[in-house]
Amino acid sequence: MRQSLIFFVTILIVSCTNKIENLENFQLLPVVQEFKFNNGFSNLNFKNLKFAHSQSNDELPLRFDYTKHIKQNIKNESNLFYSIEPSSRLNKEGYKLNISKDKITIVAKDEPGLFYAFLTLNQMLEDSEKSQINLPLVTINDYPKLKFRPIHLDVKHHLEKKSYYFDLIDELAKLKINGIIVEFEDKLKYESRSEVGSSDAMSIDWWGRLSDYAIERNVAISPLVQGLGHASYILKHEKNKFLRDKPESDWAFNPLLKETYDLQFDLYRDAIKATPHGKYLHVGGDEVHLTKRNGKSELELNLIWLNRVSEFAKENNRIPIFWDDMPLKHSGLYRPMFNSQMSVDEVDKIWTENDKNLQKFIDKFPKNAIYMRWNYQKSETYGNQKAMKWYINNGLKVMGATAGQTRWTLMPQNQSNIPQIKSFALSSIEKKLDGLLLTLWDDDSPHFELYKRGITAFSNYTWSGKSKNIDEFKQMFRHRMYGKEFREDKFGFIDKLEKPVGKWLNMLLKDNVRRSEIAKSTNPLDLFIIDLPDLRNPGNWSAKNSVKIKNAKSSLKVSKEVEIILKEMMDSSPKNIYSLNIYNQVNELLKFSSECVLILEKVDGLASDNIVNQELRIKVFDEVLKLEDKFNSMRKQFEYVYSKTRILEKPDDYILDQDHHNHPANQTKNFDWQFFSEIYFLEKLKKKYTTS
Repeated sequence: MRQSLIFFVTILIVSCTNKIENLENFQLLPVVQEFKFNNGFSNLNFKNLKFAHSQSNDELPLRFDYTKHIKQNIKNESNLFYSIEPSSRLNKEGYKLNISKDKITIVAKDEPGLFYAFLTLNQMLEDSEKSQINLPLVTINDYPKLKFRPIHLDVKHHLEKKSYYFDLIDELAKLKINGIIVEFEDKLKYESRSEVGSSDAMSIDWWGRLSDYAIERNVAISPLVQGLGHASYILKHEKNKFLRDKPESDWAFNPLLKETYDLQFDLYRDAIKATPHGKYLHVGGDEVHLTKRNGKSELELNLIWLNRVSEFAKENNRIPIFWDDMPLKHSGLYRPMFNSQMSVDEVDKIWTENDKNLQKFIDKFPKNAIYMRWNYQKSETYGNQKAMKWYINNGLKVMGATAGQTRWTLMPQNQSNIPQIKSFALSSIEKKLDGLLLTLWDDDSPHFELYKRGITAFSNYTWSGKSKNIDEFKQMFRHRMYGKEFREDKFGFIDKLEKPVGKWLNMLLKDNVRRSEIAKSTNPLDLFIIDLPDLRNPGNWSAKNSVKIKNAKSSLKVSKEVEIILKEMMDSSPKNIYSLNIYNQVNELLKFSSECVLILEKVDGLASDNIVNQELRIKVFDEVLKLEDKFNSMRKQFEYVYSKTRILEKPDDYILDQDHHNHPANQTKNFDWQFFSEIYFLEKLKKKYTTS
């Protein structure tokens, strides 16, 4: 009897363990609000879930992948039943999904909720099919914690191939992202001001078609047309120079000229026409310092401009969004938002002293505008939170902006900025804000595939809130992005690449120079590129560059580890193999620059008068001479992979901006800007050692 009991308990434990292990095969992103496992698995799977029925005759939503084959049918032949019930107690965009033994029931609050329910079902069916197990018995209650969850699509320095944008919309929709703020600059072919749109710009009709495609997937596209500052794409043209705030700079408009608004409003009208389903008009307004005119301070001039453009937005049924940094800066309240070392007392003291500078003009702050509090690295600081609270207390609308990519070269850093994305999402939810924007700046222009982890993190934390810690999220991301077999931490190659990418930035440069300034230098070889070993003084170079050598060795070690991980993944039929190919090219560029430094170390070890080392000398200089061919081969493959989705070159007639920001991606018409350090390094190498 006792043995039978032990056997029964053992079977029960094994059975429960198997159920838990099987359930772990199902990983939903964004994480749902409530996932109740009803202790078992259904008889349903991808192959036998074919027909759906709606008692209230609601149409099936647009479906993807593993739900695409499901057809609407009569009740008797269906095992999936769905309805939209506006009067239900569900939240907006919410739904309830129940999987029982032989039936699936979906109740949605509205059309977006039904669409999202099928997206969740799509992920579950994929996991079911890949794991070769039936769907689990579950009840899911789900809805978004933030109402507006848009990403920023910045196309100012390059365009993707047209098909990529449609594919991107599908990916965003699957992540339950519901908005895009597209920063056009000169990539919209403006009909009213033809000089502003570049010759490769997309037409208003084309952008309109993309907007139609997006809204069918519950993604509303709204425009961002940079206005008061960041105006180089407009003011670099001869016919618009008279509108400049400073004649010598193409950065900012004079806000007191009538013609400034004539031009900007023309651009707005075309941008609105290109985004017919948009609710917003983002007018920019950040990072601009103006010439004081007519007795007006910079703050007053900013508010004059903001009121004019906000009134235009109202007249055209759009809600204006404004980057909020300049009023805070002109009032002396900027620094506390980005200084996490300041105490609460220090921040409060600064606000006590300077709040009057804002309150003096509080009636001039337009009430229909949304003040977008952008903070990419320090959103949790007391100063940032206090600024957001100031807007709320003064009856103004505020929304946050975090970043998945800012001034990071080659690929996003700081774990794809996930800690900051999560922090700002949670504080936005806590403050009951309407939304949060994920900015994805094109200034240093990494490949868009490298933004996907940050985008997915943004979708998760703005939808579900605290749900998962960052390490758990990374595992779930790999599961969804590449396949469940890559969930484990040993496949965490993205984080591994961060340190080598950071070291690569200045690997071939002198200390205390900025890579982004190379293009405008008249003598980049001497001023920017590292000095080369002097064969008459072996050992001196290595002593001087010991840190670079150490960095090159450690970076190369990590790159080789990443190379092995990527090969294992790519040999295992992953999803999204193109993403892995992009990361692989990033890694190849890192390897090349590290190898250059280590070859220089070898050169430095040669004694020119030592006959014993003659054989070694020939071998080392053979490596030096082969570097150019190695680079050309690496670059060719790099560009081949990138160009599958990306347009690498600007038109011959393109006028590069003259602004002071020195964005690397706007420094050449071809793709040289990506490889400036390597190109100039090889040129310097050739000049010095060709005759050696």
